[in-house]
Amino acid sequence: MDICLRWNRKNAFSLAVLAPLLPPIRKVKAPADGIMIYSLMTRQAANVFREVQNANTNSVFIAGGPHPSGDPEGTLKYFDYVVIGEGEKTLPELVKVLQEGGDPSQVKGIAYKNSEGKIIYTPKREPVMLDDFPCFNPNLIKAPIEISRGCPWHCKYCQIPNMFGNQVRHRSIDSIVKYARYYQDLRFISSNSFAYGSDGIHPRFDKVEKLLETLHAIGDKDIYFGTFPSEVRPEFVTDKSLEMVNKYCSNDRISLGAQSGSERILRDIHRGHTVREVEIAVERCFEHGITPTVDFILGFPDETEEEQYMSLKFIKWICSKGGEVRAHYLEPLPGTPYAHMSPSKVSEKVNSELGRLALKGKITGSWE
Repeated sequence: MDICLRWNRKNAFSLAVLAPLLPPIRKVKAPADGIMIYSLMTRQAANVFREVQNANTNSVFIAGGPHPSGDPEGTLKYFDYVVIGEGEKTLPELVKVLQEGGDPSQVKGIAYKNSEGKIIYTPKREPVMLDDFPCFNPNLIKAPIEISRGCPWHCKYCQIPNMFGNQVRHRSIDSIVKYARYYQDLRFISSNSFAYGSDGIHPRFDKVEKLLETLHAIGDKDIYFGTFPSEVRPEFVTDKSLEMVNKYCSNDRISLGAQSGSERILRDIHRGHTVREVEIAVERCFEHGITPTVDFILGFPDETEEEQYMSLKFIKWICSKGGEVRAHYLEPLPGTPYAHMSPSKVSEKVNSELGRLALKGKITGSWE
């Protein structure tokens, strides 16, 4: 059977990691005969499910990624198999079993329906070590370099602990350098770039500096660290971390996760930091000539209008200092505590104020 990866811009990073681990594959933009592999997020789910349901092909459909991992049962209404969590070991093993007519119940980390229509969950797959697997195949699909995986914080809106666990794992500097040579502009994937080399709670800036120093020594590279597609936590924004950005990196911005201007909301969603820590991080950025791009989420299920105004006030303060803001409406994601809860509505007054800031170019995003 041919092995086909359903490619689009939104899943390119995931497919870049998986493609080198499989036998020869084809990138396709529509269902094709053979083994069809999809990686999808929740926003893509409805369109992907419709595509699979309407496919007129002789295919075995496999789904992986954040949405299927969080909602295997819902995904199995359309797909034959779901890869749950990390796919580096699971997907190649499943593909081999399917090609050889083997027993899928022997593959760890999947869900599927047996001949009686019962959903079968196989034992959980052990976490992988990043160095054991390539970042990408430079001849097929390239992606930013994933330097860390996992997060210890368990924020209630986030799928990372469900997908990758709460133990942070890091790619070694030697491995990062190996893949950095394929790029002029170096960008990285990490839930908190400044936590490289650490447990995700206690900074190890000595290891961060060793990484940046080594990458900088390659020469002729622009290093973008702590910015999209990564971000940083506010308590990791210190004089030392910002000095390293200025010394080794090309970016004059960092992406900073705040999420709310309400102390109660921050406690409830398990962010593990305070509003004041975000304020300090923003102020430190400006002291070092770095512009903070700060993320906020509106619409937490029990968020009051007063708490939305707290976030609005905080957003205005950041913008008045010269910072940038990305505001988003809560998306209840499968596999998170908010999966089956409804977001609160953003009040008309707050929505109007945010709209005015957007017209002035102060904020971006979608909060309705």
